[in-house]
Amino acid sequence: MYYHKRLFLLFLSLFSGLFFSQSNDKDSIRGDFTYLLKAKLNNQTPDYIYDEHFSLLISDKHSFFVSVKSLKRDSVIEKSRVTTNNPDGSITLSLKNGVSVPNTKFPYTIIQSNKNVQYFQLVGMSVLSYKEPIISNWKLINEEKIINTINCKKAQVNYKGRNWIAWYSPEIPLPYGPYKFSGLPGLIIKITDDKGEFDFELVKSVPTSKLKRKLISVKKSRYTEAIETTQPKLKEALRNAEANAAAVLASYGTTIIKGQEIARQRAKEREENRKYENPIELDD
Repeated sequence: MYYHKRLFLLFLSLFSGLFFSQSNDKDSIRGDFTYLLKAKLNNQTPDYIYDEHFSLLISDKHSFFVSVKSLKRDSVIEKSRVTTNNPDGSITLSLKNGVSVPNTKFPYTIIQSNKNVQYFQLVGMSVLSYKEPIISNWKLINEEKIINTINCKKAQVNYKGRNWIAWYSPEIPLPYGPYKFSGLPGLIIKITDDKGEFDFELVKSVPTSKLKRKLISVKKSRYTEAIETTQPKLKEALRNAEANAAAVLASYGTTIIKGQEIARQRAKEREENRKYENPIELDD
């Protein structure tokens, strides 16, 4: 019985706690935008550009920024979960055979309001979160540009060790943008750091007429009941969780020794790769 209870908790951890999640049932969508990120994530391979799409969902009071792959992962797990009632009365959670779960390099959720920016990420079996103030040191530049038929104005800001150039549109009066960028008098259409290592650009938007009666679909488990901490402590918790994965698996016995070896190898690879990481934020 004790073993199955612990196995139950392990499944919860591996599948990101999404089994008991619900859609946000209060926030109606005012804007649905898709951004493409092109990024140089590894200094060891500076010519390789990684790309991934993100969804920016805007309600009356908040914006939700989430990887599209991450949202698909939520959906796949929700539709493919299997609950097994064991003879001893315990429950085991798993996925249907053959199901492929989308993988993302950006598992976080970022929620912005007119008060602050809040970052959420699953670490082990807990969602950790930290808050930051909205960026307020934007420098508005008297320069205009048309990007994908949208009239834009220029702004600059130094944020977390990088100099960023943003193009925003007052014609779309929503003060949000990708990642943690907000606070401009219009939606951010494109934002790039001056080294060209990170570039977010709006590539798709859903017409307002198609958003009527639609609700924010981001799972509540991604951001409710989060444990509030600081950014440095969240990073430390992530490193500890990665380092301890092999030890946790080892405690389950020799029946999953292969999983233990895989976890240990992955932790070693992550630690090695960390030396070459090129993070979007250079300063905490």
